[in-house]
Amino acid sequence: MEFRILGELDVLDSGRQIRLGGVTPRAVLGYLLLHNNQVVPASQLRDALWNYDPPATSRKIVQNAVSAIRKALTPRDNADGTVLLTQEPGYLLRVDPDAVDLCLFRQLVQRGNAELHSGSAEFARVLFRQAVGLWRGQAMADLAESGIRWSELTAIDDERLNAYEACFEAELASGRHREITPELKVLTAAAPMRETFCKQYMLALYRSGRQVDALEAYQRARGALVDRLGIEPQMDLQRLHQRILSQDPGLEFVCSSDPSGPWRHIATR
Repeated sequence: MEFRILGELDVLDSGRQIRLGGVTPRAVLGYLLLHNNQVVPASQLRDALWNYDPPATSRKIVQNAVSAIRKALTPRDNADGTVLLTQEPGYLLRVDPDAVDLCLFRQLVQRGNAELHSGSAEFARVLFRQAVGLWRGQAMADLAESGIRWSELTAIDDERLNAYEACFEAELASGRHREITPELKVLTAAAPMRETFCKQYMLALYRSGRQVDALEAYQRARGALVDRLGIEPQMDLQRLHQRILSQDPGLEFVCSSDPSGPWRHIATR
């Protein structure tokens, strides 16, 4: 059984989609998946479902949703270890972490960071690509459309952007600056307050022989920061701007002289 939350909430049994019912059972399962293998107090679950203002019938509604989820997960519960337990003071969804795409995403990111920090940029790049490839849209997009606004979902989306930043660092360290410019163009527009994307985009453009475009990317980022927050870019972004203006040779990509060694990335700071 597979549980997918990096996009619309889906449960698959041997590739077959499991019908979960309406919004409430889907929301209960989604929240328990965010806290899989942990006891979630019933009061916390109710507060999450009704934004700290549960109706008088909330206890019964949650109990009915739990019953529906258990029915949907049978008979595979006993086959793969997935089971929804009532355990004081609430509920415990016991599931193999490898069956949850969020857990797989985090494992891949952790491995990718370890490879990147050890200098194995190419291996890191592959792991990061596998991680971000698990995403199919906004986390639990169907629940978000129904009005659910959990802080956990915001945090997960931040994890996704962090993974992209690390991925692009590995791509730059592997000499793939031309390949990543289209993605960075989209992400700098979608997340203009994340200066790391701008730095990576500017460096990728500059290494691709597009100095003017790199300088224009800086001006757009600076304009967004000044207009929205009334602040100037951080010093490392300003320094990169100056280095591009002066055509600093240290910004060029350099391959390790050892053919068997890792690619080397000239720092942007």
